Amino acid sequence: MPISERESLLRVRALRAGYGKVGILHGIDMDICAGELVTLLGPNGAGKTTLLRAISGLIPWNEGEVSFAGVSLRGVDPGRAGAMGLVHVIEGHRVFTQSTVADNLLLAGYGLPRGERSARVEEALSHFPEIAEKRAALGSALSGGQQQMLAVAQGLVRKPKLMMLDEPSAGLSPVLVDRVFSVLAQLRDGGTAVLLVEQLIEKALAVADRLYAVSQGHIVMTAQADEADLPQRLERAYFGVDAAAL
Repeated sequence: MPISERESLLRVRALRAGYGKVGILHGIDMDICAGELVTLLGPNGAGKTTLLRAISGLIPWNEGEVSFAGVSLRGVDPGRAGAMGLVHVIEGHRVFTQSTVADNLLLAGYGLPRGERSARVEEALSHFPEIAEKRAALGSALSGGQQQMLAVAQGLVRKPKLMMLDEPSAGLSPVLVDRVFSVLAQLRDGGTAVLLVEQLIEKALAVADRLYAVSQGHIVMTAQADEADLPQRLERAYFGVDAAAL
């Protein structure tokens, strides 16, 4: 069913955002539906991370509108967004290094009833046996890749309606990269929407339903992930050749 005929869980229209007087995003339009895995591709500096930060409330918008489950996110901070079901896993292993793995996950479920929180922690750990074995270890004792898995598991504890991940494969071995992408596919199959920023294009496209390509703060291409000749089309879009037609 075309995206225009489905109800959007996340709806972004004419979004402009940046840092101070420096504009990064220049009129972004995007839709993501429930149970859909969408990957956001683009070269370094294209605005991908800025877009996720604007959606989750880490930075303010200059213009435009973002709504989630029909509710405007204008002025909504990341904590409130998370309570609404929009979870942002930030790039760079953002874990509490002086707390144990288990406590990191319990903190991620702060505000939930105790029994439910414990059950969600165990469910999150079931996806990542490498860190489940280290539940009593401090975050500082984990490798960079294990910290990245812990960051993803923290997001899982919230049972999001939409999970946004910024470079979740960073610092992971090939085996663990496959593990993370398998978990994302399971989330999608279970009805959770996923917005994925990723440099491993082939891996991302293998699990995605659709893609948006970003260049210089503009959406330059949208496509189904299984369409033909995507690498060539992406290259043309990034370098501005036939971008309007794409």
